[in-house]
Amino acid sequence: MPKTSDTPGFGRLEDFISFAKTGAKIHASVDLQKQFVSQKIHPGNTEEMKDEMDMYLLTAVYTFKIGGDSRKVSKVYMFASGGEPADDAKIGVQIANARLREDYKRLMDVNISVEETFF
Repeated sequence: MPKTSDTPGFGRLEDFISFAKTGAKIHASVDLQKQFVSQKIHPGNTEEMKDEMDMYLLTAVYTFKIGGDSRKVSKVYMFASGGEPADDAKIGVQIANARLREDYKRLMDVNISVEETFF
């Protein structure tokens, strides 16, 4: 059975899903994060726009363990404006959780063990 150290890449969930199909026993853990960022606006787009827009990202950082080897992969599930109404933020979180649920299913379908947590 190949090792992750023998295989270049392993920067996406799909890489670990494919590797699990070879029979590798893989365990994954997930750390969910809300990261605040500022998006720069190109000057001159409109007179009413600010130079920066406060935004946030809902990100999952997966740690995959295969034997003694571990690799991290991060994936953004949603980005939104920091000043959006609370109802819009709730809808965004629901969408991010639905996307996350689909990835958990994909991982479990190839026998990658993972504890499900949500935003």
